Amino acid sequence: MRIGIECESIEGKNPIWGIGRIIMKLLEEISRRPELEKNFRFVLYFKDSVPDFEFLKAPVFEKKCVPAPFVRGRLFPIYYFALLPLKLWFEKLDLMFWPNYMLPIIAWGSKNMVVLTEDIWHEMHEGKLPFRYRLAYGIFGWWTAKFATKIMAISESSKNEVSKLFKINPERIAVNHLGVNLDKQIANGQWPIAISPKPLAQTKDSNYLLFVGQSFPRRHLKETLEAFEQIAPQFPDIKLVAIGPDKYDTPTVAPLVEKINKNLGRQAITHQNYLTDEELLSHYQSAKGLIYVSDREAFGLPPMEALTYGVPSIVADMPLTHELFGERTFYVRPELVEGQQKITANAIAAQMRELLTNSSKVEQIKKSAPQIVSKYTWSKFTDRWVNIIRRV
Repeated sequence: MRIGIECESIEGKNPIWGIGRIIMKLLEEISRRPELEKNFRFVLYFKDSVPDFEFLKAPVFEKKCVPAPFVRGRLFPIYYFALLPLKLWFEKLDLMFWPNYMLPIIAWGSKNMVVLTEDIWHEMHEGKLPFRYRLAYGIFGWWTAKFATKIMAISESSKNEVSKLFKINPERIAVNHLGVNLDKQIANGQWPIAISPKPLAQTKDSNYLLFVGQSFPRRHLKETLEAFEQIAPQFPDIKLVAIGPDKYDTPTVAPLVEKINKNLGRQAITHQNYLTDEELLSHYQSAKGLIYVSDREAFGLPPMEALTYGVPSIVADMPLTHELFGERTFYVRPELVEGQQKITANAIAAQMRELLTNSSKVEQIKKSAPQIVSKYTWSKFTDRWVNIIRRV
């Protein structure tokens, strides 16, 4: 079977966020499975150039760039919605995998599978992206919901939301939970008793809480910073390390960090936009806890990634987090503010105090970490992805 995969999201990048990360991990796993060559040929499509990743040299892959005469570095929409679909008319694929939430209208000639999340619906109707992006999501998100052969959701909670919001028959949606990075010990079922943390550039010790992710308003980094300011006098040795770009409409993170550090009289909070994979894992394994309080996620990798090192998380109380963690986490519940339920700094601060003082629950979370995390590996994600492909 010839299976196409749209791969622009890893082109010229080493992605640690979003769709790019999913594609990287999927292709890495496929490259480790020579037995797939008996039944599959994976045709990878790029916009301008093929990245120089070692795993792409596996013989199961066929790499192609989509040519456009006299144009280099062309806009993504031209490639995605016109040039690539036109090329696929002549490719004789059995199935095409579109991970970027949108099925082009002229993508004919083969079956297709498209990743879709509720985030697309919310951007269509409530988002603050420029109009052209919301229009694209509106047109092609709707087209995907109506005409994709198969839709892939990345959690049961997301499947339920996608089915309801886009009015899709649940039978057309396959669930494939995302995976997390595991070292060889953990992957082989040998959970390490202790992990020696690498020294961190920003902190002199490992006495810190961690935030990881792009800081959209719905992820409440602003409230997390304000919550930390509340608890800092009670825990004078604790720091907060925030990793991820500021995506607020008005730059918020840097000025707030500066203000809080000044109020506290110490460099209690540090913020960086990006880290390498290795640096990010080093931060996970040394943290006291992760704060990832998001109103809405289709999966949300950081809390699960933190748990691979036995690090507990503070998360929003919603169906997804209960699906993934049960009671093995610290839940922030909304408070009534001016007649509306909202995540507040006070509510986050209360759970920060609980995480830092409730050693019994923290120990329970550490003990249950192997059982929880073992369900969510990139190897199992790839197994399920291949099985979905076979069924389609």
